[in-house]
Formats: sequence, structure tokens, C-alpha cells
Amino acid sequence: MNNSKKIALAVAVFCSAGTTLAQEINPSWYMQPSVVGVKPDRDFGIDDREYGGAFRFGKPMSPMWDVQFGASHVRAESGLNNYRQTLVGADALLMLSRKNFRPFVLFGVGAARDKVENPLRLARATNPYVSAGLGFQLGLTPQWSMQADIRSVRGRLSNDDGFGFTRSNNKYVNVGFNYAFNPPPAPYVAPPPPPAPRVEQPVAAPVVPPPPPPPPPARFEKVTMSSTELFGFNSATLSMPQPKLDDIAAALSADPSITDVDITGYADRLGSTQYNQKLSERRANAVRDYVVSKGIEARRLKAYGKGESNPVVTCNDKKRADLIKCLEPNRRVEVEQITVERRVQ
Repeated sequence: MNNSKKIALAVAVFCSAGTTLAQEINPSWYMQPSVVGVKPDRDFGIDDREYGGAFRFGKPMSPMWDVQFGASHVRAESGLNNYRQTLVGADALLMLSRKNFRPFVLFGVGAARDKVENPLRLARATNPYVSAGLGFQLGLTPQWSMQADIRSVRGRLSNDDGFGFTRSNNKYVNVGFNYAFNPPPAPYVAPPPPPAPRVEQPVAAPVVPPPPPPPPPARFEKVTMSSTELFGFNSATLSMPQPKLDDIAAALSADPSITDVDITGYADRLGSTQYNQKLSERRANAVRDYVVSKGIEARRLKAYGKGESNPVVTCNDKKRADLIKCLEPNRRVEVEQITVERRVQ
């Protein structure tokens, strides 16, 4: 199986699994200095692996595509044989994920300057090339990431160039670091909802109370409290302060008989189902831990994650920023009905 078929098979495997896009993309341009290892085509007369360097500029163009422009230079020597290759071109990176670990498939085109020098031949020429490969990016900080890839660079040589053959295939390994010129945009934090309007109750006219009836049998009075707390995008960290959760903690502290309080976390539909399930569980546990930190026993609280189920809103926005904003109500934690039962006379 040749390299082209191997790359096509790898693309099919990744695509069959589905591309998982991260919930957040830094749209900034970035630069990438890198170290290059090369295994030249044997027809150039070099059998050893040698090294060089590259410098590129890149930019995310969409949730699935990055573009990179730049140049690389490598040199190889084996006895009296000397070989040089300089590449100037553009690469398109099909991003299979936008999470912290971002695998991609690479396609590139450009111009290659090849030079061979030995006792029997001196040839140099500039010709077009195409390349394909696989790699990954690994986020290190909000502005730094590592990139590594392997690629096959296929050149189309002319019969008049003096190389003695018309097609070349060099193998490249690139390891570099990407530095984004701008930090990622800050996540949107929704302002607190306005207080509910106060409704004045009409004052009833005084009436003469009837004679007191016999004592009624015991009855139960139910008091129900609920709270919904929003998180930042792709985050399980509570925004502060949390007055509603403070009220819930105070009610639980005042009545130790309240148990089996259900706390349910949700996420929006962006990202994989497995990732959103884990995120919703972390959100529910964050609320539970907050209430526990106020002195409530952990055994009285139960935390669940329901991922992207039970959405509050449905959105079909085309622009990613608008879609993230529209889906904001789905990223929530619900403290299910807390029922306080008190026997009264």
C-alpha cells in the first residue's frame, strides 16, 4: 500500500468517527518556528536522515480548517553527495477536533528548490510540489501550542533539470511551537436577571372572626425552593457570588430533615456526547461541593449529569459566535424541588 492510500485510509477512519469541534476557537494569527527532519528520496543520492528548520504563519479559518503559509530549508550530506531543498508554500489543515488535543490531516502545495552536488552531477531547479500528511496540535497555554506532523512531499521534476529522474518523494517530520498573537476572547458572562416586580396584595376589610372551631387534625405544609445557576462557556466553575445557593444552604441548615436533594447539570449540544456528559457531571458536582462547603452534609445531596438532554432552547444559527450565545440557556444546573415538610396545628 503506497503512502497516498495510507493517508486516504487514515482520513476515512477519522471521518467515520466524526469530527468533534471544540466549543471555543482562538481566531488570532499565529507564528510557528519549527525543527524539520527529512529523509530524502534515494534518487537524490542520500540515504541518511538529516535536519533543517521552518517558519510559518497560520490562522484558524473555520471550525474545521486552519491555513499555514511559510518556508522550510533542509540540507543532507552523505560522503561527497550534497543535497539541499527549500520549500515555499501553503498548507491546509483539516482539524478533526478543536479540543486541547487537536489531530489534523494536512494538504499542501508550493514550489520546491532542489540542488544536488556530487562529483558526477551538479543540478538545481525550482519545480512544483504537493504534500499530504498527519499531525496534531497540543494546547499548552491560551496562546502557546505544540505542533507535530509527518508529511510526504512529492516533487515534479523536469527532464531538462539534470537530476536524471522526474518524480521525487521526500519524507518530512516537523516539530514546532505555535504562538498566537492575541489571546482567546473572554467567555460571555450573562448579567444577573432583574428582580421580579413586587405585587401589592389588596388589603382585605377587617371581619369579625367566627368562634374558633375545634382543633383540626394535623396537616402538612410544603415549601418548595429551586435555583438555576449559569456557568461560563465550556466551564464547570461557578461564577461568584451565588446568593441563590446561599439561600438553599441556609434552608437546608435550618431544617436537617431535608434529604435526597437532587442537583442536575446540563450542557449544550456543542461537542461530543461523551464530553458534554462529563461536563454536566462536573457542573452538578460543583454546585453540590459549594453547598457542602456551607456546612451541609454531603449525604443529603445527590448530583447527576444529563449532558445535552432536555434543552431549554433550540438554535440553528450559522455563525459559531451567535450559536454559542443562543445555546447559553442550555448550559445550566438545576436544583430540583426541595420539599420541606413541617407538621403544623
